[in-house]
Amino acid sequence: MAGKLVGYEFLKQSLGTCAFSMDRPARLSSVTKVTAMADVLAVPASVAPTSDAPLEHLLFALKHEGLQLQAAILALKKMDGQEVGRAFEGSPSSAYLRQVGFLWEMANGKLLEGLPAAVGAYTPLFDPEKFVTGASRRSARWRVDFNGLGSIHYCPTVRRTPELQALLDSNILESAGKFIAGLDKSVLDRAVRWAYLSETQGSYAIENETPNSNKAEAFAALLARAHAPQQITEEYLVALQNMTLSNPFDKAVQFRIGQNWLRNALPGALGVTYVPPEPELMVQLMDDVMALANGKDLGVNALILGALVSFGFVFVHPFMDGNGRLSRFLFHKVVCGQGSLPNGLVLPVSVAMKRHEERYLQALQTFSRPARDLWQVTAIDDVRVDAVFKGEPEIYRFWDATPCVTFGLQMAAEAFDRDLRDESAFLQRFDLVYKVVNDAVDMNNNDLVLLVRSCLQNEGKLSNNRLKQLIARGHPAALLELAQQLVSQTLHSNSNGGVKV
Repeated sequence: MAGKLVGYEFLKQSLGTCAFSMDRPARLSSVTKVTAMADVLAVPASVAPTSDAPLEHLLFALKHEGLQLQAAILALKKMDGQEVGRAFEGSPSSAYLRQVGFLWEMANGKLLEGLPAAVGAYTPLFDPEKFVTGASRRSARWRVDFNGLGSIHYCPTVRRTPELQALLDSNILESAGKFIAGLDKSVLDRAVRWAYLSETQGSYAIENETPNSNKAEAFAALLARAHAPQQITEEYLVALQNMTLSNPFDKAVQFRIGQNWLRNALPGALGVTYVPPEPELMVQLMDDVMALANGKDLGVNALILGALVSFGFVFVHPFMDGNGRLSRFLFHKVVCGQGSLPNGLVLPVSVAMKRHEERYLQALQTFSRPARDLWQVTAIDDVRVDAVFKGEPEIYRFWDATPCVTFGLQMAAEAFDRDLRDESAFLQRFDLVYKVVNDAVDMNNNDLVLLVRSCLQNEGKLSNNRLKQLIARGHPAALLELAQQLVSQTLHSNSNGGVKV
């Protein structure tokens, strides 16, 4: 029957699970072999399951669609353990049946009793060639190697797409470390301060806020703590949330005890764009997110780990306010905690994110949109809504983080290649030009700094406004013309001499 669903999407519909829909559902098709197309996995009848038995479809899915953890776990919650046990008894060496047995116990939180010993070589739960994997934790019971990015209670997954693999191969942090090591100390010190300031402004800008000086200083001080070897706990996060907010009524004393939600300008329930987990589940999930954030020797790229924690935190949304800024801080905290950036530096990823707000929103929506569909939201009045969850907690525990992690690494790469490199080059040019002009022109330090910065930002010439301002401050026009000539000459003579112009 051409067009019939098989595999994970069949399990979702036949068992009525709340698993997110597959980007590429498997369907029977008139092909001679399993073929991945743009929006469907075409399956020949000779390979497809021969019945509607859920176990047969799950085994097909594991073999041909790969492990989709959320879909598999939610299906296994509704599958008969005795059926799984009987199939395993008939073939205790089958790698796929051993995986199914392991996952059934993981999904249901209990053991399948009275089974023979598993035999055969240990099988990784996640294929390292297809997934980013974590440290190995072996199950002798099933001879399965759990190598997920987390635990059996909370395990986001990251697929090794060509795009993500290219980012990993570029060794962003290693390149940044080598670049930083080559900077003069005075340039590096100012680059670090610039990074704190830029990341502060960028993080607030994403929230459509302009921080006052106190807020900016508080958040910059927070970023300076990213390298401190301090465990992430509820108390620690509460203290950080208090630092980032100025309204005393918004400051938390613990993780939230009430339900919250995100909304846009539309009225009533239509305006609710995301509903995070209920408080009881949220506390459990935060324990898992913090365990991931505090993990050492996980065998996971630091940027991937930072993105997992950052996006995982914002999806759990443990505070009534301030979650977005804290999620972006946690990216830095995790990356720095892995010892991947020296000298107190942070990559200003929020600056890059601000330039790509639409893509940031799209990454968030890969989870938030299907999760929102599982909440029944009713408006009580203009402010209050009633939200009832119609899904299963597993959607928050086992989610595909690939789009979020890919975006996070893209922003880290851009923050290094564009922002950090450009600012460091600007500082080097500034030092060079400042010395030449200062040696030739009698001008106070403050005005000289303004002159040099203005010229560097305006192709070697003072802007009209800056020129008028400096003349009004008593500097002769002839002196300012000389200064501009010196700037242009210095930039031109060094354009091919190792200082980027």
